[in-house]
Amino acid sequence: MDVATLAPDGLPVVGMVGGGQLARMSHQAAIALGQSLRVLAAAPADPAALVCADVHLGNPDDLDALRGLADGAEVVTFDHEGVPGAVLQALVADGVAVRPSPEALRHAQDKLVMRRALTGLAGMPDHVEVAEPADVAGLAARTGWPVVLKAVRGGYDGRGVWLLDGPDPEFVAQLLAAGTPLMAEQAVTMRRELAVQVARSPYGQAAAWPVVETVQRDGQCVEVLAPAPGLDPATAAAAQQLALRIAAELDVTGLLAVELFDTDGTAAGLMVNELAMRPHNSGHWTIEGARTSQFEQHLRAVLDYPLGATEATAPVAVMANVLGAAAPVAMSLDERVHHLFARFPDVKVHLYGKAERPARKVGHVTALGDRLDEVRARAVLAAGWLATATWADGWSPDDADARATRFPRRAVPGA
Repeated sequence: MDVATLAPDGLPVVGMVGGGQLARMSHQAAIALGQSLRVLAAAPADPAALVCADVHLGNPDDLDALRGLADGAEVVTFDHEGVPGAVLQALVADGVAVRPSPEALRHAQDKLVMRRALTGLAGMPDHVEVAEPADVAGLAARTGWPVVLKAVRGGYDGRGVWLLDGPDPEFVAQLLAAGTPLMAEQAVTMRRELAVQVARSPYGQAAAWPVVETVQRDGQCVEVLAPAPGLDPATAAAAQQLALRIAAELDVTGLLAVELFDTDGTAAGLMVNELAMRPHNSGHWTIEGARTSQFEQHLRAVLDYPLGATEATAPVAVMANVLGAAAPVAMSLDERVHHLFARFPDVKVHLYGKAERPARKVGHVTALGDRLDEVRARAVLAAGWLATATWADGWSPDDADARATRFPRRAVPGA
Protein backbone atom coordinates (compact mmCIF):
# COMPACT_ATOMS: atom_id res chain seq x y z
CA MET A 1 0.00 0.00 0.00
CA ASP A 2 1.32 3.45 -0.94
CA VAL A 3 2.58 5.29 2.14
CA ALA A 4 1.83 8.63 0.48
CA THR A 5 -1.81 7.60 0.28
CA LEU A 6 -1.85 6.82 3.97
CA ALA A 7 -0.02 9.96 5.08
CA PRO A 8 -0.99 12.76 2.63
CA ASP A 9 0.17 15.49 5.03
CA GLY A 10 3.61 13.99 5.47
CA LEU A 11 2.88 12.94 9.04
CA PRO A 12 4.86 9.95 10.28
CA VAL A 13 4.00 6.32 9.80
CA VAL A 14 4.62 4.14 12.87
CA GLY A 15 5.16 0.43 12.33
CA MET A 16 3.97 -1.77 15.18
CA VAL A 17 4.91 -5.43 15.44
CA GLY A 18 1.81 -7.30 16.56
CA GLY A 19 -1.87 -6.97 15.79
CA GLY A 20 -3.43 -7.51 19.21
CA GLN A 21 -5.57 -5.24 21.35
CA LEU A 22 -2.61 -3.05 22.29
CA ALA A 23 -2.03 -2.27 18.62
CA ARG A 24 -5.76 -1.73 18.16
CA MET A 25 -5.87 0.87 20.94
CA SER A 26 -2.61 2.43 19.71
CA HIS A 27 -4.28 2.85 16.33
CA GLN A 28 -7.15 4.71 17.99
CA ALA A 29 -4.66 7.10 19.59
CA ALA A 30 -2.77 7.54 16.31
CA ILE A 31 -5.91 8.69 14.52
CA ALA A 32 -6.25 11.78 16.72
CA LEU A 33 -2.59 12.68 16.09
CA GLY A 34 -3.02 12.42 12.33
CA GLN A 35 -0.57 9.55 12.20
CA SER A 36 -0.79 6.31 10.28
CA LEU A 37 -0.24 3.15 12.29
CA ARG A 38 0.95 0.20 10.23
CA VAL A 39 0.71 -3.17 11.94
CA LEU A 40 2.33 -6.52 11.35
CA ALA A 41 -0.47 -8.95 12.17
CA ALA A 42 -0.40 -12.72 12.21
CA ALA A 43 -3.89 -13.00 10.72
CA PRO A 44 -6.57 -10.77 9.14
CA ALA A 45 -8.84 -11.37 12.15
CA ASP A 46 -6.34 -10.00 14.68
CA PRO A 47 -7.88 -7.14 16.72
CA ALA A 48 -5.81 -4.37 15.10
CA ALA A 49 -6.07 -5.85 11.61
CA LEU A 50 -9.85 -5.47 11.84
CA VAL A 51 -9.62 -1.68 12.15
CA CYS A 52 -6.31 -0.54 10.64
CA ALA A 53 -6.06 0.40 6.98
CA ASP A 54 -2.38 -0.48 6.65
CA VAL A 55 -1.96 -4.12 7.62
CA HIS A 56 0.98 -6.36 6.76
CA LEU A 57 0.50 -10.06 7.39
CA GLY A 58 3.46 -12.00 8.71
CA ASN A 59 5.21 -13.45 11.70
CA PRO A 60 7.46 -11.48 14.04
CA ASP A 61 10.39 -13.82 13.42
CA ASP A 62 10.28 -13.23 9.65
CA LEU A 63 12.93 -10.65 8.75
CA ASP A 64 11.42 -9.99 5.31
CA ALA A 65 8.04 -9.29 6.92
CA LEU A 66 9.62 -6.86 9.37
CA ARG A 67 11.52 -5.13 6.59
CA GLY A 68 8.24 -4.66 4.75
CA LEU A 69 6.72 -3.19 7.91
CA ALA A 70 9.67 -0.81 8.31
CA ASP A 71 9.76 0.36 4.69
CA GLY A 72 8.81 4.03 4.76
CA ALA A 73 8.04 4.03 8.49
CA GLU A 74 9.53 6.59 10.83
CA VAL A 75 9.97 4.05 13.61
CA VAL A 76 9.20 0.44 14.45
CA THR A 77 7.79 -0.46 17.86
CA PHE A 78 5.87 -3.33 19.48
CA ASP A 79 2.62 -4.49 21.03
CA HIS A 80 4.39 -7.62 22.36
CA GLU A 81 7.95 -8.67 23.13
CA GLY A 82 7.96 -11.88 21.11
CA VAL A 83 10.39 -10.73 18.43
CA PRO A 84 13.81 -12.44 18.15
CA GLY A 85 16.69 -10.14 18.99
CA ALA A 86 18.66 -11.20 15.92
CA VAL A 87 15.83 -10.08 13.64
CA LEU A 88 15.67 -6.69 15.36
CA GLN A 89 19.44 -6.29 15.16
CA ALA A 90 19.20 -6.86 11.41
CA LEU A 91 16.62 -4.06 11.19
CA VAL A 92 18.90 -1.74 13.13
CA ALA A 93 21.75 -2.63 10.76
CA ASP A 94 19.43 -1.60 7.90
CA GLY A 95 19.16 1.85 9.51
CA VAL A 96 15.66 1.36 10.94
CA ALA A 97 14.79 3.22 14.15
CA VAL A 98 13.65 0.43 16.50
CA ARG A 99 12.21 1.69 19.79
CA PRO A 100 12.76 0.34 22.31
CA SER A 101 16.09 -0.89 21.03
CA PRO A 102 16.85 -4.62 20.85
CA GLU A 103 19.33 -4.17 23.71
CA ALA A 104 16.70 -2.59 25.95
CA LEU A 105 13.96 -5.01 24.91
CA ARG A 106 16.04 -8.02 26.00
CA HIS A 107 15.31 -7.07 29.60
CA ALA A 108 11.57 -7.53 29.01
CA GLN A 109 12.08 -10.71 26.98
CA ASP A 110 14.37 -12.58 29.36
CA LYS A 111 13.66 -12.62 33.08
CA LEU A 112 17.19 -13.63 34.02
CA VAL A 113 18.72 -10.86 31.93
CA MET A 114 16.39 -8.42 33.67
CA ARG A 115 17.22 -9.72 37.14
CA ARG A 116 20.96 -9.48 36.51
CA ALA A 117 20.69 -5.96 35.11
CA LEU A 118 18.67 -4.68 38.06
CA THR A 119 20.92 -6.17 40.76
CA GLY A 120 21.95 -3.26 42.96
CA LEU A 121 19.39 -0.94 41.36
CA ALA A 122 16.15 -2.43 42.66
CA GLY A 123 14.91 -4.86 45.27
CA MET A 124 14.05 -8.28 43.83
CA PRO A 125 13.11 -11.72 45.11
CA ASP A 126 15.97 -14.14 45.69
CA HIS A 127 16.34 -16.17 42.50
CA VAL A 128 18.48 -18.68 40.66
CA GLU A 129 18.92 -19.98 37.14
CA VAL A 130 17.72 -23.58 36.90
CA ALA A 131 19.96 -25.92 34.93
CA GLU A 132 18.91 -29.01 36.90
CA PRO A 133 16.30 -29.87 39.56
CA ALA A 134 18.89 -29.52 42.32
CA ASP A 135 19.03 -25.76 41.64
CA VAL A 136 15.41 -25.41 42.78
CA ALA A 137 16.14 -27.32 45.97
CA GLY A 138 19.17 -25.12 46.56
CA LEU A 139 17.05 -21.97 46.41
CA ALA A 140 14.46 -23.49 48.73
CA ALA A 141 17.22 -24.29 51.23
CA ARG A 142 17.79 -20.51 51.48
CA THR A 143 14.24 -19.19 51.22
CA GLY A 144 12.03 -22.11 52.22
CA TRP A 145 9.08 -23.51 50.30
CA PRO A 146 7.04 -22.62 48.32
CA VAL A 147 9.21 -21.58 45.39
CA VAL A 148 8.03 -19.98 42.15
CA LEU A 149 9.29 -21.71 39.01
CA LYS A 150 9.22 -19.52 35.87
CA ALA A 151 9.92 -19.91 32.19
CA VAL A 152 12.70 -17.41 31.51
CA ARG A 153 11.11 -16.34 28.22
CA GLY A 154 7.60 -16.20 26.85
CA GLY A 155 5.32 -16.59 29.89
CA TYR A 156 2.46 -14.19 30.63
CA ASP A 157 -0.97 -14.07 32.30
CA GLY A 158 -0.04 -16.91 34.62
CA ARG A 159 1.32 -19.12 31.85
CA GLY A 160 4.90 -20.25 32.27
CA VAL A 161 4.66 -19.84 36.07
CA TRP A 162 4.37 -22.72 38.55
CA LEU A 163 4.15 -22.59 42.33
CA LEU A 164 6.04 -25.50 43.88
CA ASP A 165 5.04 -26.31 47.46
CA GLY A 166 7.86 -28.82 47.76
CA PRO A 167 10.46 -30.70 45.71
CA ASP A 168 9.23 -31.92 42.33
CA PRO A 169 12.38 -32.92 40.45
CA GLU A 170 10.49 -34.94 37.84
CA PHE A 171 8.36 -31.96 36.80
CA VAL A 172 11.39 -29.67 36.61
CA ALA A 173 13.29 -32.26 34.60
CA GLN A 174 10.38 -32.61 32.16
CA LEU A 175 10.32 -28.87 31.52
CA LEU A 176 14.07 -28.74 30.99
CA ALA A 177 13.96 -31.75 28.68
CA ALA A 178 11.28 -29.98 26.62
CA GLY A 179 13.69 -27.09 26.09
CA THR A 180 12.08 -24.61 28.48
CA PRO A 181 14.73 -22.31 30.02
CA LEU A 182 13.86 -21.95 33.71
CA MET A 183 14.55 -19.87 36.77
CA ALA A 184 13.28 -20.19 40.32
CA GLU A 185 12.31 -17.39 42.67
CA GLN A 186 11.51 -16.93 46.30
CA ALA A 187 7.75 -16.83 46.85
CA VAL A 188 7.43 -13.34 48.27
CA THR A 189 5.00 -12.62 51.09
CA MET A 190 3.35 -9.39 50.00
CA ARG A 191 0.51 -7.05 50.85
CA ARG A 192 -0.47 -6.46 47.21
CA GLU A 193 0.86 -5.93 43.70
CA LEU A 194 1.54 -2.48 42.31
CA ALA A 195 2.49 -1.20 38.88
CA VAL A 196 4.05 2.03 37.73
CA GLN A 197 4.25 3.18 34.14
CA VAL A 198 6.67 5.69 32.70
CA ALA A 199 7.46 6.92 29.23
CA ARG A 200 10.85 8.02 27.96
CA SER A 201 11.81 9.61 24.65
CA PRO A 202 15.09 9.37 22.73
CA TYR A 203 15.75 12.96 23.80
CA GLY A 204 15.63 11.73 27.38
CA GLN A 205 12.40 13.37 28.51
CA ALA A 206 10.46 11.12 30.88
CA ALA A 207 7.08 11.15 32.57
CA ALA A 208 5.31 8.91 35.08
CA TRP A 209 1.65 8.16 35.77
CA PRO A 210 0.23 7.62 39.27
CA VAL A 211 1.12 4.27 40.83
CA VAL A 212 -1.72 1.75 40.59
CA GLU A 213 -2.72 -1.43 42.38
CA THR A 214 -3.27 -4.49 40.20
CA VAL A 215 -5.64 -7.19 41.42
CA GLN A 216 -4.72 -10.69 40.23
CA ARG A 217 -6.78 -13.86 39.99
CA ASP A 218 -5.31 -17.16 38.77
CA GLY A 219 -2.18 -15.33 37.72
CA GLN A 220 -4.10 -12.87 35.54
CA CYS A 221 -4.88 -9.20 36.13
CA VAL A 222 -8.61 -8.66 36.68
CA GLU A 223 -8.71 -5.09 38.04
CA VAL A 224 -6.55 -1.98 38.20
CA LEU A 225 -7.17 0.63 40.92
CA ALA A 226 -5.82 4.09 40.18
CA PRO A 227 -4.27 5.53 42.20
CA ALA A 228 -3.23 2.64 44.44
CA PRO A 229 -5.47 3.07 47.50
CA GLY A 230 -3.83 3.91 50.80
CA LEU A 231 -0.34 4.11 49.33
CA ASP A 232 1.91 6.41 51.30
CA PRO A 233 2.84 9.40 49.09
CA ALA A 234 6.54 8.91 49.81
CA THR A 235 6.32 5.26 48.77
CA ALA A 236 4.41 6.21 45.62
CA ALA A 237 7.07 8.78 44.72
CA ALA A 238 9.81 6.22 45.37
CA ALA A 239 8.09 3.73 43.04
CA GLN A 240 7.89 6.35 40.29
CA GLN A 241 11.53 7.30 40.76
CA LEU A 242 12.55 3.65 40.65
CA ALA A 243 10.75 3.15 37.33
CA LEU A 244 12.34 6.31 35.91
CA ARG A 245 15.80 5.11 37.00
CA ILE A 246 15.22 1.71 35.39
CA ALA A 247 14.09 3.39 32.15
CA ALA A 248 17.24 5.53 32.09
CA GLU A 249 19.60 2.72 33.11
CA LEU A 250 18.25 0.36 30.42
CA ASP A 251 17.92 3.18 27.85
CA VAL A 252 14.24 2.48 27.26
CA THR A 253 12.40 4.52 24.62
CA GLY A 254 8.63 4.36 24.66
CA LEU A 255 6.57 2.87 27.48
CA LEU A 256 7.96 0.96 30.43
CA ALA A 257 5.68 -0.82 32.91
CA VAL A 258 7.28 -1.98 36.15
CA GLU A 259 5.30 -4.56 38.11
CA LEU A 260 6.09 -4.42 41.82
CA PHE A 261 5.49 -6.49 44.94
CA ASP A 262 4.51 -4.30 47.90
CA THR A 263 5.78 -6.30 50.86
CA ASP A 264 5.29 -3.87 53.74
CA GLY A 265 3.93 -0.55 52.46
CA THR A 266 7.31 1.19 52.46
CA ALA A 267 9.71 2.16 49.69
CA ALA A 268 12.27 -0.29 51.07
CA GLY A 269 9.71 -3.07 50.76
CA LEU A 270 9.14 -2.66 47.01
CA MET A 271 10.39 -5.54 44.85
CA VAL A 272 10.47 -5.66 41.06
CA ASN A 273 8.52 -8.57 39.60
CA GLU A 274 8.35 -7.99 35.82
CA LEU A 275 9.08 -5.38 33.15
CA ALA A 276 7.15 -4.65 29.96
CA MET A 277 8.36 -2.22 27.27
CA ARG A 278 5.09 -1.45 25.50
CA PRO A 279 1.59 -0.35 26.46
CA HIS A 280 0.42 -2.57 29.30
CA ASN A 281 -2.82 -3.85 30.83
CA SER A 282 -2.08 -1.89 34.00
CA GLY A 283 -2.33 1.34 31.99
CA HIS A 284 -5.66 0.87 30.19
CA TRP A 285 -7.29 3.14 32.78
CA THR A 286 -5.34 6.07 31.33
CA ILE A 287 -7.54 6.27 28.21
CA GLU A 288 -10.24 8.04 30.23
CA GLY A 289 -8.45 8.45 33.55
CA ALA A 290 -5.35 10.48 32.62
CA ARG A 291 -4.68 13.62 30.60
CA THR A 292 -2.57 11.57 28.18
CA SER A 293 -3.29 7.90 27.61
CA GLN A 294 -0.52 5.32 27.61
CA PHE A 295 -1.20 4.70 23.91
CA GLU A 296 -0.82 8.32 22.84
CA GLN A 297 2.20 8.68 25.09
CA HIS A 298 3.90 5.63 23.59
CA LEU A 299 3.50 7.10 20.11
CA ARG A 300 4.76 10.47 21.26
CA ALA A 301 7.75 8.87 22.96
CA VAL A 302 8.90 6.63 20.10
CA LEU A 303 8.52 9.56 17.65
CA ASP A 304 10.51 11.80 20.04
CA TYR A 305 7.65 14.26 20.45
CA PRO A 306 7.41 16.18 23.74
CA LEU A 307 5.52 14.00 26.20
CA GLY A 308 2.01 14.67 27.43
CA ALA A 309 0.71 15.45 30.91
CA THR A 310 0.03 12.37 33.04
CA GLU A 311 -2.13 13.64 35.89
CA ALA A 312 -5.43 11.91 36.60
CA THR A 313 -8.72 13.30 35.32
CA ALA A 314 -10.70 12.06 38.35
CA PRO A 315 -9.90 11.19 41.96
CA VAL A 316 -10.45 7.47 41.28
CA ALA A 317 -10.35 5.29 38.18
CA VAL A 318 -10.97 1.55 38.12
CA MET A 319 -10.34 -0.66 35.10
CA ALA A 320 -11.80 -4.17 35.06
CA ASN A 321 -10.94 -6.73 32.42
CA VAL A 322 -13.75 -8.50 30.58
CA LEU A 323 -12.74 -12.16 30.66
CA GLY A 324 -14.47 -14.83 28.65
CA ALA A 325 -17.00 -16.84 30.65
CA ALA A 326 -16.47 -20.47 31.59
CA ALA A 327 -19.45 -21.52 29.44
CA PRO A 328 -20.96 -20.03 26.25
CA VAL A 329 -23.30 -17.08 26.85
CA ALA A 330 -26.63 -17.14 25.04
CA MET A 331 -27.12 -13.37 24.97
CA SER A 332 -25.16 -11.63 22.21
CA LEU A 333 -22.35 -9.31 23.20
CA ASP A 334 -24.12 -6.46 21.43
CA GLU A 335 -27.19 -6.97 23.60
CA ARG A 336 -25.04 -7.16 26.72
CA VAL A 337 -23.51 -3.79 25.81
CA HIS A 338 -27.01 -2.37 25.29
CA HIS A 339 -28.13 -3.41 28.78
CA LEU A 340 -24.88 -2.28 30.37
CA PHE A 341 -25.27 1.22 29.00
CA ALA A 342 -28.85 1.30 30.25
CA ARG A 343 -27.69 0.70 33.80
CA PHE A 344 -24.30 2.47 33.76
CA PRO A 345 -24.28 5.15 31.03
CA ASP A 346 -21.01 6.60 32.36
CA VAL A 347 -18.97 3.37 32.25
CA LYS A 348 -16.60 3.27 29.28
CA VAL A 349 -16.43 0.05 27.30
CA HIS A 350 -13.50 -1.12 25.16
CA LEU A 351 -14.01 -4.33 23.21
CA TYR A 352 -11.15 -5.90 21.29
CA GLY A 353 -12.89 -7.74 18.46
CA LYS A 354 -11.83 -11.12 19.87
CA ALA A 355 -13.87 -14.30 20.01
CA GLU A 356 -14.98 -15.22 23.51
CA ARG A 357 -13.41 -18.20 25.22
CA PRO A 358 -12.84 -19.00 28.91
CA ALA A 359 -10.60 -16.49 30.71
CA ARG A 360 -9.59 -14.73 27.49
CA LYS A 361 -9.31 -10.94 27.67
CA VAL A 362 -11.95 -9.76 25.24
CA GLY A 363 -12.21 -6.19 26.49
CA HIS A 364 -12.16 -3.91 29.49
CA VAL A 365 -14.32 -1.30 31.18
CA THR A 366 -13.32 1.84 33.05
CA ALA A 367 -15.28 3.77 35.66
CA LEU A 368 -14.36 7.14 37.15
CA GLY A 369 -15.53 8.91 40.28
CA ASP A 370 -14.76 10.16 43.77
CA ARG A 371 -15.15 7.09 45.99
CA LEU A 372 -13.19 3.91 45.44
CA ASP A 373 -15.87 1.55 46.76
CA GLU A 374 -18.58 2.97 44.50
CA VAL A 375 -16.36 3.27 41.41
CA ARG A 376 -14.94 -0.22 41.87
CA ALA A 377 -18.40 -1.73 42.30
CA ARG A 378 -19.57 -0.21 39.00
CA ALA A 379 -16.51 -1.41 37.10
CA VAL A 380 -16.63 -4.95 38.49
CA LEU A 381 -20.37 -5.30 37.94
CA ALA A 382 -20.05 -3.96 34.39
CA ALA A 383 -17.17 -6.30 33.46
CA GLY A 384 -18.95 -9.28 34.99
CA TRP A 385 -22.16 -8.52 33.11
CA LEU A 386 -20.35 -8.23 29.77
CA ALA A 387 -18.60 -11.54 30.44
CA THR A 388 -21.56 -13.60 31.66
CA ALA A 389 -24.83 -11.69 31.04
CA THR A 390 -25.45 -11.96 34.78
CA TRP A 391 -25.51 -9.10 37.28
CA ALA A 392 -23.48 -10.27 40.28
CA ASP A 393 -25.62 -8.16 42.62
CA GLY A 394 -28.88 -9.61 41.32
CA TRP A 395 -29.96 -6.35 39.70
CA SER A 396 -32.81 -6.54 37.22
CA PRO A 397 -34.28 -3.80 34.99
CA ASP A 398 -37.68 -4.92 36.24
CA ASP A 399 -36.70 -3.66 39.69
CA ALA A 400 -35.28 -0.37 38.46
CA ASP A 401 -36.96 3.00 38.11
CA ALA A 402 -38.70 4.26 35.00
CA ARG A 403 -35.37 4.59 33.26
CA ALA A 404 -35.57 0.91 32.37
CA THR A 405 -38.67 1.42 30.26
CA ARG A 406 -36.70 3.75 27.99
CA PHE A 407 -34.22 0.98 27.19
CA PRO A 408 -36.19 -2.02 25.93
CA ARG A 409 -34.55 -5.31 25.17
CA ARG A 410 -32.76 -5.10 21.83
CA ALA A 411 -34.65 -6.85 19.06
CA VAL A 412 -32.73 -9.65 17.39
CA PRO A 413 -32.90 -9.36 13.57
CA GLY A 414 -34.97 -12.17 12.10
CA ALA A 415 -36.36 -13.29 15.45
